[in-house]
Amino acid sequence: MTPVDTVIHARWIIPVEPASVTLENHALAIKNGRIVDLLPSADAGARYHAYHTEHLPDHALLPGLVNCHTHAAMNLMRGIADDLPLMEWLQGHIWPLEQHWMGESFVKDGTDLAIAEMLCGGTTCFNDMYFFPNITAQQALQSGIRACVGFVVIDFPSVWAESSDDYLHKGLALYDALHGQPLITSSFAPHAPYTVSDEPLQKIRGYAHERNIPINMHVHETLFEVEQAAQHTGKRPLQRLHELGLLSPSFIAVHMVHLTDAEIALVAEQGAHIVHCPESNLKLASGFCRVADCIAAGINVALGTDGAASNNDLDMFGEMRTAALLAKAVANDAGAVPAMTALRMATINGAKALGLDNEIGSLEVGKAADVVAVDLSALETLPLFNPISQIVYAASRQQVTDVWVAGQQLLNKRQLTTLDSEALKTRVADWQQRLSGVR
Repeated sequence: MTPVDTVIHARWIIPVEPASVTLENHALAIKNGRIVDLLPSADAGARYHAYHTEHLPDHALLPGLVNCHTHAAMNLMRGIADDLPLMEWLQGHIWPLEQHWMGESFVKDGTDLAIAEMLCGGTTCFNDMYFFPNITAQQALQSGIRACVGFVVIDFPSVWAESSDDYLHKGLALYDALHGQPLITSSFAPHAPYTVSDEPLQKIRGYAHERNIPINMHVHETLFEVEQAAQHTGKRPLQRLHELGLLSPSFIAVHMVHLTDAEIALVAEQGAHIVHCPESNLKLASGFCRVADCIAAGINVALGTDGAASNNDLDMFGEMRTAALLAKAVANDAGAVPAMTALRMATINGAKALGLDNEIGSLEVGKAADVVAVDLSALETLPLFNPISQIVYAASRQQVTDVWVAGQQLLNKRQLTTLDSEALKTRVADWQQRLSGVR
């Protein structure tokens, strides 16, 4: 028998690649953090000698979910300024709080809270955009989660940096420090077209190309943003970004709510990716992304939650369901974004956007063992005719029982293994008290 680290037996394995395949009564074999086999459970015992064996007779195994747009530290501002439009929410509440409280300890505790929430909900990789990305990377490494850490860039000063050049300098230094970390990748994260001018965007394009890392940016999030740009510059933001040479297979456009047919065709032609954040867009009344049209045009569309301050959770199960249902209503087509498409948006499509699809996003031999186990025996998911549909349309994140990243078990029967939940609650309670005093 071949020695391996772990064999996980499950009622179903949904590998995502190939699409729409469900393997019944199969096992997943893991060695040195990688998937070495998917095979019938009846054959696994004769073929592999495992240091650890897991039997999950009521579960489906999925690839770890990829949350392709987060502001992790903003978990500390969950629910602090609800039911407001985007610009009033930002300018009147979020930015003043950040100006007062932003610092390393804020980012550390907020990121830990976000990571804990994501792991408990089956997310094994997140793409972050926030200040103090060095702290985000540090906390991700300590917890064992996979992360793409964005080097935020804006034109105005913050406690993190004094100018766009300072943001870039610190981002490049962090890139050098993180390079080679197996669980941490990086991206440039200019905030939005209305907060970053042409010169730094041109520098970002060059730096990203030299280092072969993605650029992710809020684009066409609100109609106000698009109309203001057109009035002041004579160009819609996407046109400006294209003329600056940013649109490419390395560009991740987040939100993309207000799009013309010509803009959808342009994004498809340039090979750029879209990250759809349906619940944040709905809550801020930003509008509806034409997801079905974008997919039909050949654009890779991934899913993100946005930050908990505007969503109010980092629940990728909820995001899959909302994305599938909303797309049907927007397209007036019940077949728009079926369940398997929504699951791919939350897994392999996110991996593709981050340039990680050779590593994660599906359960395939040779890929990293980023695996999620979902218990489908609950009354809420019975009777069960199609596990994929049940996961997207009926299951909740509370049914995630176990999570592995690169073969390391980070959630064991709903218990976090690398984060102290009770100590984290105490830290969060302290921040609640402090933030409540400055409103």
